[in-house]
Amino acid sequence: MQLKPYARTLAIALSLAFVAGCSSTGGGQDGDSTGGTGGTGGTDGGGVSTGTADGRGINGDRDGREGQRATTDDRIPQTRTIYFEYDSDAIRSEFEPVLTAHARFLRANPSASVVLQGHTDERGTREYNLALGERRADAVESYLNVQGVSPSQVEVVSYGEERPAARGQNEQAYAQNRRVVFAY
Repeated sequence: MQLKPYARTLAIALSLAFVAGCSSTGGGQDGDSTGGTGGTGGTDGGGVSTGTADGRGINGDRDGREGQRATTDDRIPQTRTIYFEYDSDAIRSEFEPVLTAHARFLRANPSASVVLQGHTDERGTREYNLALGERRADAVESYLNVQGVSPSQVEVVSYGEERPAARGQNEQAYAQNRRVVFAY
């Protein structure tokens, strides 16, 4: 059976997406080796979780402050997930220090590369969510490029709603699923 050209292209694209998805080096989405976050902490007043059972804030620091822990340029920053507002691809100002730390690492290590994995919550159609996840990852890529990161070091993948970080149909779960993950 001979595949039509567009079907062949689709098969190749799906194969590449599968291989890219399977090439993870392990660990949790935020770069910890435990793979999970345990329970959740308090909320920020708007229903968004601000902490986890181990005392880390939503962006990985121990006391819930926004920003990035101090890192050296030769270590991958510990915070590897940034979060977005509902139906938005705008980078929140509280995550700019995290993105700056990743940009600093990538500039200092030109042989390093990263896959930016865009995710959404389950609301909306599958097609819309794939596009939104891609827009979110593209926004992060643009930020990194403005900071001097070579475009050849960055790859963008959108998973849409297909890989939720939290199950549930409430604002807390939705907030944890609207994210971009740095996969080194």
